[in-house]
Formats: sequence, structure tokens, C-alpha cells
Amino acid sequence: MHFGILGGTQVWGDDGALVPLGGPARRALLTLLLIRPGEAVPADRLAEGTGPDGAPSAHALQSQVSRLRAALAGAAVIERTGAGYRLLADADDVDAGRFERLAAEGRVALREGDAEGAVTALRAALRLWRGPALADLADVEQGRAPAVRLEELRLTALEDRIEAELILGEHRAVVPELRELLGRHPLRERFAALLMRALFADGGQAEALLVYEQVRSHLAEELGTDPSAELAALHRELLTLDPTPAPIAPPAPLTAFVGRCGEVTEVAGLMRVARLVTLTGPGGVGKTRLAAEVAAATDDEVCFVELGPLRDPRVLPQTLLGALGLRERGLHAADPGGQGALDRLTAALSGRTLLMVLDNCEHLVEETAVLAAHLLTTSPGLRVLATSREPLGVIGEHLHTVRPLDDAAAVELFTDRARAVRRAFVPDPEAVRRVCAALDNLPLAIELAAARLRTLTLEELADRLQDRLGVAARGSRTADTRHRTLRSVVAWSWDLLDPPEQQAARRFSVFAAGATTDTACRVCGTDDDTLVALADKSLLERSAGRYRMLATIRAYAAERLGEAGEESDTHASHARTLLEFLRTTEPLLRGRDQLTWLDALSTEQPELLAAVRRAVGAGELRSALELLGAASTYLWIRGAAEAFAVQAVAVLDALGDDVPDGLGEEYALCVLLAASGPDGRRTWRRHREAAGRALTAAWSGTDSGRWPAGLLQWMMHQASDGDAPAAHALVSAQRDRSEPWTRAVAHYVAAYGPLGDGDHPAAEQGFRTAAEGFRALGERWGAALVLDALAGLAGARGARAEAAALTDEALGLAEELGALEDCADLLVNRGDLRVAADPEAARADYARAAEYARRAGSEPALAAARRGLADITLLDGDTAAARELYTRALERLDPHWVKGIGNRVRTLAGLARIAQTAGDTAGARTWYREAAESAALPGRELPESLRMLGLPEALVEAVSRR
Repeated sequence: MHFGILGGTQVWGDDGALVPLGGPARRALLTLLLIRPGEAVPADRLAEGTGPDGAPSAHALQSQVSRLRAALAGAAVIERTGAGYRLLADADDVDAGRFERLAAEGRVALREGDAEGAVTALRAALRLWRGPALADLADVEQGRAPAVRLEELRLTALEDRIEAELILGEHRAVVPELRELLGRHPLRERFAALLMRALFADGGQAEALLVYEQVRSHLAEELGTDPSAELAALHRELLTLDPTPAPIAPPAPLTAFVGRCGEVTEVAGLMRVARLVTLTGPGGVGKTRLAAEVAAATDDEVCFVELGPLRDPRVLPQTLLGALGLRERGLHAADPGGQGALDRLTAALSGRTLLMVLDNCEHLVEETAVLAAHLLTTSPGLRVLATSREPLGVIGEHLHTVRPLDDAAAVELFTDRARAVRRAFVPDPEAVRRVCAALDNLPLAIELAAARLRTLTLEELADRLQDRLGVAARGSRTADTRHRTLRSVVAWSWDLLDPPEQQAARRFSVFAAGATTDTACRVCGTDDDTLVALADKSLLERSAGRYRMLATIRAYAAERLGEAGEESDTHASHARTLLEFLRTTEPLLRGRDQLTWLDALSTEQPELLAAVRRAVGAGELRSALELLGAASTYLWIRGAAEAFAVQAVAVLDALGDDVPDGLGEEYALCVLLAASGPDGRRTWRRHREAAGRALTAAWSGTDSGRWPAGLLQWMMHQASDGDAPAAHALVSAQRDRSEPWTRAVAHYVAAYGPLGDGDHPAAEQGFRTAAEGFRALGERWGAALVLDALAGLAGARGARAEAAALTDEALGLAEELGALEDCADLLVNRGDLRVAADPEAARADYARAAEYARRAGSEPALAAARRGLADITLLDGDTAAARELYTRALERLDPHWVKGIGNRVRTLAGLARIAQTAGDTAGARTWYREAAESAALPGRELPESLRMLGLPEALVEAVSRR
């Protein structure tokens, strides 16, 4: 028999069938006997645990033992021994015994570095639990101590299992479980440490730091103690690490690096004395690979920016921001005072030590030169390594000409690639040298030729190249000549393809940055075997589940596509496939798997930009509208709308106010995207009436639009500059929609009605309903916005602990979305909540906010953090330093953007307090008057306006009184 006490007490026969035990007294008796199987339990102890109302009864105990023996049917022996009873069973016959054995084995494996073995043992141990330990002794004193012991062992096993899973890289999977466990055990520091590590490993540094703050607060409130030395050390470690999302790293090489190790050292040495180095040379000579190797050899942070797919120089700053892992806008994407991409990029790089590789600049050389010069001037810690067929022409630029390989390196490269396709290849060095010489020792040409040894002998390859290239006597060769050589080799490789391979290759040229196998097969009308064949012949590269085509080959394939008359159809297939993907994934962006699909769409963003640009250029305005509409949710959540504003404006300029039939909602979304651009306010005002009519038609009555995220954006824009009441009414009317995300947004927007009327309880109820909706979906964007609003209301009614908890939750979500600017804003809010009770904690929040703001390149967020630091500095009595911080903050706080008004009022009030301290009554009065003018809201008394901004009562009184 097998016994179970990790849950309700149960017995299973050898066939797995449950053995009926009878009533609670009998189960309690068996449980007491199984706590230590094989050991005697005194009769009085058993009687106390099984008698009626706990009263000892020897007769009752003997009766229960007899009935239990009968139930076990002789398969397990209960012996009378001395003054008690024992059940003869091995520890492994009881689930608790097996659990303890497996848990111990798992812990030993973990300590010895065997994470896989630890996970296997610990998962098996934890699967034995069916409920609370010794559940049938829940109300019995005799069961409490052993139950507590087993539950503690269970928690320890959970900690060990999760630690092993973290070692194996399963950090994302364990976060939800750790959150739940820490919620039930808020004082258990190991759970906190594991959660902090898991969050950090998944890129959630700020959220990890918040976990520490929450545990610190719980320990102080409940036990009056500080965190342990281990947890404090982990906290200090995370504080020192960089919170910025990782920039794009150099592409991982698929082949060995041959023949240029000395050149890597030479370029690296040049970069130590020059801040801009450009690698020049013809296509296929190896500039990109050399740049990647130089970048890999540096100790500095590296950002690799592939400019080859980019065709519109106006979005260069946005492209660099994306490569740095930064957003163009915060979560409040309708901020009219938001910085442009260039300003944000400049600010983000200003205090950073970074090597930026700008690859394939030749088609955008003038615009790249201007941008590089600007960034190098404003960012002392920046170095730029560019690759281009011609110099950028910037003052201070150092050039390094990348030449073809020398003879020995060329032979080595050919041999390496030949053995990749024919493992037994034995080179004839002289024959290989002649082949490489015919190819001008160009690396790409050598790779293309060597790939043909799968089907040709070396002699056949040499003869065919000799015929095709017409090699002249060796001597000095110009770049133009070498380019013609490379083109001839590409053409020769192309001619050796069979017709299906040629079709797939020329159609693949429509991809700007590459494609998955499924997408490539659909767009190119081909199959996986053909794509593999093209990769084998070096016409395609395959890495991380995606195919890509080198720029030189893509340019040739695009010419062949045009000659075949397939350009229009293939472009349409590319756009149609992308549109289907966007439509399929858009609802998933509003749910629990949001982060996964944001990443997937980020990979496709170059394809989206190329497809929209081609549609606009070809006058396919319906296609452009459909693509922009389907992508809008992604672009807003990711903070990447500005990169598409130029094309959105082009669509609107072509359409005017003529809304295409059936695409009214897409037209409105196009207007909203266009409003994200540099001249967004003018575009918005020109088209908002037509957009408003179109959006209202899409969402009125029983009709339901396709893209509900547009409703939230519409409300944001109209609240900033437009007909806010009409927008509010439109969005609020959607509260009864069946789609849950739309309902949540509608409740969120509707809550601003009572908030504006001063009915805070009603507003709070509306926000809470919205928060419940977003939480149920697992959606982060909407949840972060509504939690921020709830925190403001909680703070306004004096519930600072609740406000801080809501802010913490919003901060974690913003961090997951990479919204560093919003993280800074939320940290400032939390600092304001804590400044009165815990100035040092507030100082840490403001300092952390400043770091986030610098990394995000957000001047307004940095100004808000400086205002907070000024408040702390003023509390310390350093009026001169406080005045400097307040003055710098005031320069960057937007007086027109609602989220900046509160910080502006606090800044002005701080300057007034400094003036008062200096005895400058007139100056103080002036500062207070300006604060009052900044805070005044139409139709509101000044105190009410100040309270609506979430300002503390002391500040409300100070500004109002003066």
C-alpha cells in the first residue's frame, strides 16, 4: 500500500485504487501513525487526536484501531507496542517520506551544480503534494508542529526548484509563480531575491528594484527590521547595472573569420585616436564583417545599425533610436510637447560611452554624414564606425580602405568554404589561387564560387569562371573593376540556378531585412527545399529561423525581378502577407502574450516600413491605409509611431479629406499616426474633423470598429488639442461592447468625466473597473495608464501607501514595455509620495528617475527628477544647490502638457520658498503667483485646480494663500 498525508489522508492499493477509510476520526488516527511511519505513538496522544472533542478514551481508541485494521485489510500492519501503536511501513511508502528524500536529493544536486538533476528531483517531490500537509489534523494540536515543518520543507523545495530553473534560463516562466508566492509570503526574503533575479534576467531591472522596496517596507512595518545582508547586497548589485534595454549587437557570424585578424587590430587602434572611422571599399569586399569583428573586440557597449533596408533618410533618427532599444514616445503617445526623435536621440547619447556601427551608408551618405557629425559633436562618449562605398566627408573622419584578401588569405577562405559543402575537399593550392585571382580575391565572390563545389570539380569551376570573367593579366585593379567582377560572379551563380530557384531568389529581393521560412515561401511562391538550396549556394543566409539576402545580391535579384515583370505582383504579395500577419497578431497585443508579439512585430518593422513606402510610391493608398491601420496598435504600444508619420502624411496629402469607402477607421488612424511626426500639430488640425466623422461612424450604434486602440489615441489627442467632450462621449459609449479590451478602455476614459466634475469616488470606481479589465487580460499598456490614474486619486485622498503600491505596479508594467520615460515619471511620483515620511527613499527614487530619463533621452522626465532632487536638497538646507536644480528643471518643463503642470508648480513653489528663506518677500510672491497661474484650470477655483494636480495640501495652501 501507499499512503498520502500531503493533503487529505489517503491510501492506495497496489493497483492504484483508493482504499475507503471511513470517518474523520479514523483518518486522523492514520495520519498520526504516518507522521513517523514505523515509530510508536503513545496511546494517549492518539486518543487526544481522535476522541470526541479531543477527550481521551481508551475504549474509543481501541475501537478505531480495530476498524482501521479492517479497512487496511491486512496489507499494512498496525502493532500494539508498549503504551502505544505503530504502523509498519517504510518512509518511501508515505508521500511525505518520498517528498523529503527527493527534496534532499534535489538540494544536493543544486549545491553540486547539477541544475537539471535538481529540477527533475524537486519537481517530482513537489508533485506529491495534493493540498495542505496533514489536512485531517487541521484542528488537532498534535498535528500543528509536524504540519508546519512539512510546509516549511515544501517552501524550501519550491525555492530550490526555482533557483535551479533560473540557472537553466527559465526566468520568464517562473515570474508569475514567484509573484504569487511572494504575495502569500511577503516576509520570505529568498522568494524576493529569486523574483528580483528572474525579473532582472528578463530585462526588468526597475521592477526587480521595486520588489526590494516592497520587501523592505514589509519588514520594517511587520518586524521592525531591515532586509538581510544577502538581499541588500543583491539590491546594491542591481542598482549599479545599466537599466537601458540592450542595443542591437553585431550580427552573429555564421562562418570563420579568415585573413583579416591584423586588420582588426589596425582598425581598433585607429578608433582609439579617432571618433569617426569609415571602412570604404567595393561591395563584397568584407566591410560589414570587418566592422562586426572590430565591434566584438571592444570593451565598450556596441550598437550595430543596419542601414541597408532603409530608403527614407527622414527616419534615420528613429532607426537609431530603435537600434538602441529606445522608444520614440512614452505610453502617453499623444503628448504634444514630446521631443522629436533627433532631440531624444541626442539626449540619450549625451552621457553614454558607446561604439555605434553604421553599416551600409552609401545610399544615404549625405544624411548619415550630417547625423553622425551632430551626434559626435553633442555626445563626447560616442564613437562611430561606418561602412560605406564612399567616405562620409565629415571633418575629423578617418578612412580605412578595405582591400581584397591577400593570396594566402583568399586561398584559406576558399578552402574553408569549400570544405563546408564538400567535407573531403583536398585543395590544389595553385588551382585555388588561380580561381581566387580570377575573383579579384573578393570574399563574397569567393564564397559564391566555393559554394558551387557541391556539384562541380575544382577544374570545372576554374574553367567556367575563366570563360565567364575573361581574366586579364594580374595587376592593379580599381574598385570599379572589382565591382564588375563581383557582379559577373553573381550573374554566373545566378545562371547556374534552375528556374524555380531563380524565381524564388528574385522574388526574395522584396524583403527589406529578411523573412521566416513560411513568409518567404508564401511571398516567393516557393518551398522550403528551394530556400535551403539557395542558402547552400550562398545566395541566401539563414540565422535564427530567418532568411536574409546580402545587399549586393539583393540589388542584382531586384533587377531580375523587374525584367521578369513580377515586381508589382510580388510587392502586392509581400504587402498582403504582412497585412494578414498584422491582422492576426493585433488582438494578441491586447492580451497576456503582449510582450512576445511585440518582439515578433519588431522584427517585421523594416518590412512594414518598406511595404508602406512602396504602396505610397505606387499610389496604392488603400493598401497603405490598411497596413497602417493594422499596425497602429503595435506602433503605439511600442512607441514607434513617429517612424511612420512621414508616410502617413504622404497618404493624407494624396487623399485630402476624401475617405476611401470602407476604410474610414483606417483613415482616422492614419491621421493619428501622422500627428506623431515633426509637424504633427498642423497635420492633426487639418484632418481631425474628417477623421472624427470617420471614427464616429465606425464606432457608433451597434457597429464595432476593427482597431480599438485608436479610441484611446483619439481621446488622448482630443484632450490635448480638440473636441474633448465629443471624444469622451464617443469612447465612453463603448462600455457595453463585448470585446473586453474595448470595455476596459471605455471605463478608463469614462472615469475622467466624474473626475473633471470633482466626483472622485465615482472616478475611482471607473478606474478600478478598467484596471480589473486590463489585469484580467494581462495587458500592460492600458493597465499602466489606469494604475497611474488610480495612484493619483489615492494620493489625493491621503492613502499614500495604497498610492505607492499602485505606482509600483504601474512601474513594473512600464518597465516590461521598455517605457523608460514613463518609469522615470512613475518614480518621481513615488518619490513625491514618500518624501515626507522617508526622505532618503524619496531621494533614491528621484535619482533613479533621473538615470532612467537620461537613458531614455527624455528632457521633460529629467527635469521632473531634478525638481524632486531639488526638493530633497532644499530639505537638507542647501538653498544654492536647490536653486540650481529648480532653475535647470524649469527650463525643460513643458507648461502646456498636463502631466508637466504639477512638476512646474512644485518647481515654482520651491523657488518661492528659497526666496522666502533669503528674505526676498517680493520675489517669493512673484514665484507663487506664477505657480498659481500655471495651475489654474478653466472654471475651477485655484485650490481645486491644485488638488486635481495631486499636490500635497501644504503646497495647495501655500500657493493659494499667496
